[in-house]
Amino acid sequence: MLAAALAGAQEPPAQEPPPASEEVKRAPLTLEQLVQRARKQDARVEEARAELRRLEALLRQARWAWFPKFETTIGAGGPIPEARNDGLGGPPTTEASLEGDLRFGRMGVTAFLQSNAVLPVYTFGKLQALEKAAEQGPVIGKALKARAEDEAGFQAAQAFFGYQLARSGLTQLDETSKRLEDAAQRLQEMLKEKSEQVSKMDLYKLGFFRKQLEARRIQAEQGRQLALAAIRLLAGIPPGEPVEVAEAELEPEGEVKPPTLEEVLATAEQKRPELAGIAAGIVAREREVFIRERSFYPDFGLAGFLTLRYTSSATPQRDPFAYDPYNEREVGVGLVARYTFDFPTKQALLDQSRAELDKLRAQQRLLQAAIRLEVTKVHGTLVTAWERAQALGDAERDARRWATAAMTAFDLGTTGTRDLIEAFTAYAQSSADRAQSWHDFQVAQAELTRVTGTAPREP
Repeated sequence: MLAAALAGAQEPPAQEPPPASEEVKRAPLTLEQLVQRARKQDARVEEARAELRRLEALLRQARWAWFPKFETTIGAGGPIPEARNDGLGGPPTTEASLEGDLRFGRMGVTAFLQSNAVLPVYTFGKLQALEKAAEQGPVIGKALKARAEDEAGFQAAQAFFGYQLARSGLTQLDETSKRLEDAAQRLQEMLKEKSEQVSKMDLYKLGFFRKQLEARRIQAEQGRQLALAAIRLLAGIPPGEPVEVAEAELEPEGEVKPPTLEEVLATAEQKRPELAGIAAGIVAREREVFIRERSFYPDFGLAGFLTLRYTSSATPQRDPFAYDPYNEREVGVGLVARYTFDFPTKQALLDQSRAELDKLRAQQRLLQAAIRLEVTKVHGTLVTAWERAQALGDAERDARRWATAAMTAFDLGTTGTRDLIEAFTAYAQSSADRAQSWHDFQVAQAELTRVTGTAPREP
């Protein structure tokens, strides 16, 4: 029992499992997680979010455009010379109240408040048009934000599949290098046995091909490091934190078939955010033209004013006909019309707005044509990559059988290194081409999601 107790005392204490947040942090990034992080943390997306907030603030400003602007002035000062009379506009009652001398009498201070405002009553639809135009701002902002998110998500998918391509290439090179190493050992044994089937030239050929594989390995490793750097940037991972990426096969599971061109074109016309944004921009420009047209009409409103002034060294006047700049008390409300007669300037601004509207409509037609062309190009790339992947898959299987048969024949001594190197060259090339074709297919599929506007949106 004592030995058991000592053994138990020597055992290190059990460590508590790490928090769930650390486990999630250390877990390799999947494609979905990487795309989601890029769509949230990319600097372009943050810029688009800030622009959306600005446009939403402009909308709130337009909705409160009817609210009167109270222009108010408050002040106090002194000293103020004495100004006394009977309060009915009569002559001064003190000698110090007379002007033209240096007798200021008992001086005082003054305080005043002046305020005026105009409440729009009827503007011939200008305020309503201003609000309608401002409502298009958030629509445009959301379109810009969606486009930035789609760009960031697509680049994240590019980096992810680029990493998988480099990883699969390194795996394939390791497999080929292992087989060539076995062949080199077999060749060394045959040379020691002084076999007539091999020579030093065969050893040189094999060494040359192995060095070529090493060069390809360096190139693939460089591509992997570049993809990891892009993933770190897009996912917002700090420089000191390691980047873990989940392994995924480039060839999708199950049978896949690209959609038709008509389907993707119809989808792009309905869901592409840029089309919604430019349509909102046209509506805003139409409202601007309306406002410029109605600028030739006056604005009617209710005007109010308030003036309060008090001076401690002056007598307040009770006579309504007496002028009293020292103790004013005025308040009033009235119907007013506001209008400016700068007709040439108004016409020039109207012509500018109409030209901007025509320009935006032309840009809309150009954008629609550009989107159709972009979708057609990406769809063609997707179909081509899919067809190449199907053909190169069969080619790789044949090359694998060829390499296996050549390796077996080499072991039996029925073939030379030339046939062996040709078989492994064909196998390595076909494997690389097949991986590249599936990489192109996956990237084109991600880009098709971007150009058709079918990327996942935030709720």
